[in-house]
Amino acid sequence: MAEILTAEEPGKKHEERDSVVIRFSGDSGDGMQLTGDQFTNAVAILGNDVSTFPDFPAEIRAPAGTIPGLSGFQVNFGANELYTAGDAPQVLVAMNPAALRANLSDLEPGGVIIVNSDTFTRNNLRKAGYEGNPLEDNTLQGYEVHQVPLTTMTRKALEDLDELSTQQKDLCKNAFALGLAFWMFDRPLDITLGFYEKKFAKRPQVVEANTRVLKAGYHYGETAETFQRQMKVPRRLLVEPGEYRRITGNEAMVLGMVTAASKSGKQLFYGSYPITPATPILEGLAALKNFDVRTFQAEDEIAAMGSVIGAAFGGALAATATSGPGIALKSEGMNLALVLELPMLIIDVQRGGPSTGLPTKTEQTDLLQVLFGRNGESPIPVLAAATAGDCFDMAIQAFRIAVRYMTPVILLSDGYIANSSEPWKIPDPDAIAPFLVEYRTNPEGYQPYMRDAETLARPWVIPGTPGLEHRIGGLGKQDGSGNVSYSPQDHEYIVKTRAEKVARIAEFIPEQEVFGPEHADLLVVGWGGTFGAIRAAVELAQRHGMSVASAHLRYLNPFPRNLGQVLGRYKNILVPELNLGQLALLLQAHFPVRVQQLNKVQGQPFQIREIYNRIKEIAG
Repeated sequence: MAEILTAEEPGKKHEERDSVVIRFSGDSGDGMQLTGDQFTNAVAILGNDVSTFPDFPAEIRAPAGTIPGLSGFQVNFGANELYTAGDAPQVLVAMNPAALRANLSDLEPGGVIIVNSDTFTRNNLRKAGYEGNPLEDNTLQGYEVHQVPLTTMTRKALEDLDELSTQQKDLCKNAFALGLAFWMFDRPLDITLGFYEKKFAKRPQVVEANTRVLKAGYHYGETAETFQRQMKVPRRLLVEPGEYRRITGNEAMVLGMVTAASKSGKQLFYGSYPITPATPILEGLAALKNFDVRTFQAEDEIAAMGSVIGAAFGGALAATATSGPGIALKSEGMNLALVLELPMLIIDVQRGGPSTGLPTKTEQTDLLQVLFGRNGESPIPVLAAATAGDCFDMAIQAFRIAVRYMTPVILLSDGYIANSSEPWKIPDPDAIAPFLVEYRTNPEGYQPYMRDAETLARPWVIPGTPGLEHRIGGLGKQDGSGNVSYSPQDHEYIVKTRAEKVARIAEFIPEQEVFGPEHADLLVVGWGGTFGAIRAAVELAQRHGMSVASAHLRYLNPFPRNLGQVLGRYKNILVPELNLGQLALLLQAHFPVRVQQLNKVQGQPFQIREIYNRIKEIAG
């Protein structure tokens, strides 16, 4: 870190850092998501790597000024590659006492606090659980505290804008906080100013108000004596050339499914029922009708699953997305799809459970449910995306497997992956290999459950194809003919055949890769949204001389064909999971290894230090 006094701003210091974590927090009506989003755009456009973590309240509208009603947005940006949104913020922008109280324990010692001092009234302090005013006692001792009257300054900037009410003017105070943050980190205003002009093009008074307040916040940082330093983060130098955009996991899912349909030359049908945190996938696909996408919002999860089965039977690339409660409701339909042996994609964006649980918080607690949460022997391939950008590739891969093996495929995401964002290099469409979708049209020798010798897939026949009329259903059946059969031998044969079909997918998917040495004292194994925290912790441990590597699983049923060999090369296996040990249970059941666990079920992602400290305990 370097501090430089500049001649342009006498008395102001420029402090250079490799990375900074800033968190914006306030009432859900304070515009924290918009503020964080615009700050992210400003730092990314100048070449910083960036990782974000939005945190939403579960309540539709909790009482203003209370901790349950808080909305937060954390941004980690730096000059080097980042894997997570950061363990602890160095800068906290708190719009009210509740935001200060809820986030203070996360702030780094000596961190910067910017508070809207106008909101520290007796009533708001009481709502936040404060007996006294933390701005006036020793509660904030050791922190760099800036008391900024955001509401007053916002009103002053807009005092002659008579067409807006006081309440409407107060809604702009997040722009003041954003402008101040732009000054603190030496970021330009033009990106956000352009956003205002486009977003509120039909409401010029709103454009004018936000523009004024954004500039007022920036100039406040320039002129206020309390702000004596700017934090500068150099741009990232080692970046692969190409065109980049910021993307969330849900956005990447949308683009991956549309790309898969394009590469297969088929229409994409998406049937879904809105559920947090998967709803943005439905919203994203509904806007892409020009890519021959058909979306259907069903009246419930069961109907959504039925529509997808019907679309797959009709020859479309069919998909749905839900979360844990929706998977429970879809389970009977998923079993029917398995028996019908139709290709489709079922996305599970996991959230805290059980039951309604924590709708806006992240967990990895659906793994055993998607593997075993259906009656009978019902194996379905299960994949898991590791990052936001990875959702694009895994959505395409899931469709490839579904069509090649004529089976439903489950793709796991989670709330952290779905809502967090990262820079994503836009791939060359021509570099993405097409995949062949073949419908059977030849009636000679046809039977509904005749099978490909390599994949054991049955033929895909569009209803109404002359000479290929057939009947299928959920009853037990004879392989080949598909006739209803209660024969014990027929039942066992087709059950084993379906299981073997899924097992053969291991020959199609890539082998498991390892980050780090091929032999070491410790291998950290993860899946899903724990990727970033695991990778950062392992890199830190390696820099400190520890004998450690990591393997992140994207294929959970079947496992990669070489996984047993990989696990056998390491003395210890550590599995960090946002559950009570589901992958650990599976690994110990399948392979002769002893697994150590690191589990967390708090609705929050792992911090890097949590995994690093456990690595240090094991690897020394």
